[in-house]
Amino acid sequence: MITLGIDTSNYATSVALVDNENHNVIYSEKIFLPVEEGKTGLRQQQALFEHIKNLTNIFSSFKGMDIGAVGVSVKPKDEDDSYMPCFLAGKMSAYSIAANLNVPLIESSHQTGHLTSALYDINNEDLFKRTLLMLHVSGGTTDIMLAEDGKVVKTLGSSLDLYAGQAVDRLGVRLGYPFPAGQYVSELAEKCDENIAVKVSVKGFDCNLSGLENQCDKLLTNGYSKEYVCKYCLTYIARTLIKMINNVKQEYGDMPLVLAGGVMSSTVIKKIVTENIPDAMFVKPQFSSDNAIGVAVNAYRKVTNG
Repeated sequence: MITLGIDTSNYATSVALVDNENHNVIYSEKIFLPVEEGKTGLRQQQALFEHIKNLTNIFSSFKGMDIGAVGVSVKPKDEDDSYMPCFLAGKMSAYSIAANLNVPLIESSHQTGHLTSALYDINNEDLFKRTLLMLHVSGGTTDIMLAEDGKVVKTLGSSLDLYAGQAVDRLGVRLGYPFPAGQYVSELAEKCDENIAVKVSVKGFDCNLSGLENQCDKLLTNGYSKEYVCKYCLTYIARTLIKMINNVKQEYGDMPLVLAGGVMSSTVIKKIVTENIPDAMFVKPQFSSDNAIGVAVNAYRKVTNG
């Protein structure tokens, strides 16, 4: 069965076609929403408009696809009060396509899409059936969560102020790079070979990251190189995540750990985390950052497994 996935997050318009029987992503398109130079985001009404334009262009090229089900992310998280207008663009398209093709329509959250995409890349069916920890770290979340049966069931901890992706993007934009700026920050950080010590702010399962932005600004003002400051930023995030993970494991016990979200594409963060938590499961950037692959796979699993 080929399933169509649609995800219209606050960062990108994503559409994917997955041949589930052959474990093959046959189409994956992601278009970042345009952001004015020097800015770090869009108003929701502008994001909604950009999604509609992007989806129109993407779907105009679809011809002759034998789609068996449609999946769409309709909200950021698996919580009753979770809502963001930009997801309405994907929802509108998904319902129209599913009705026209007379195929099942499966809703999911953006966060569950990230989890499913990561598990799909790891390709271990047993993980879909187990209780595990998931870290979702992006421009809109810095959450550590409990997942069961392939679905996020509980958020255990989060950032109480700034999200990790926001800290990275703000640093990158300050350095003159376009939003989203994570790729540029990571590339600069890789050029710094210094070992950097940081003091993080973690209490229980929650963290604070607003101080990180101030510290990066101070380092730049004091003449530190942009490579050093970028590595400082990513090291701070990595050390924060490690402490959150260890605190959760002390209470809940050891269990599989999956890391997803755009910030987890950083090789600097991956190196630091895996040195301290060797069994942490990172996935390839295509499956870690915002995408519709997990949404498509989730639709298949819901339809075939009831």
